[in-house]
Amino acid sequence: MSKFFKERKSVYEVEEGSKLQPKFDDRGLIPAVTIHYSTKNILMHGYMNRESLLKTIQTGYAHYWSRSRQSIWKKGETSGLLQKIKMIKIDDDQDCVCIEVEVLGNGASCHVGYESCFYRKINLDKESEHDLVFIENEKVFEPNEVYGNAPNPTKL
Repeated sequence: MSKFFKERKSVYEVEEGSKLQPKFDDRGLIPAVTIHYSTKNILMHGYMNRESLLKTIQTGYAHYWSRSRQSIWKKGETSGLLQKIKMIKIDDDQDCVCIEVEVLGNGASCHVGYESCFYRKINLDKESEHDLVFIENEKVFEPNEVYGNAPNPTKL
């Protein structure tokens, strides 16, 4: 394993112990939910592999595994919107992490330009034609100005 990640030997230790024993899925990934440290707004959801989780712990800045690019990326390396780690939590069976961050730069975490990647909600009004409703009405930045002609990570 590593000095950070211990081998999973017992359910009791995983659930009640003090050793970090993350469970990565069959692709080597663990889900990561990212929230704003002070507002507690959900900023994004991503995935980490062993190396990106370790880099996050060691550097104090969020690193993720990009499934579209098949590589590790340091959040904000291109845009300047770095995510400085304030706290990392792991769930009861250690198969999901929640990272609390301070977002440097203009405070946005979404590549579309909004503060949060969760800028829409599902409309539960059965009478409406709209499936989604915007809950963030203004972008923090214009993606083309920040990313230029870099490929969009959203895949159809």
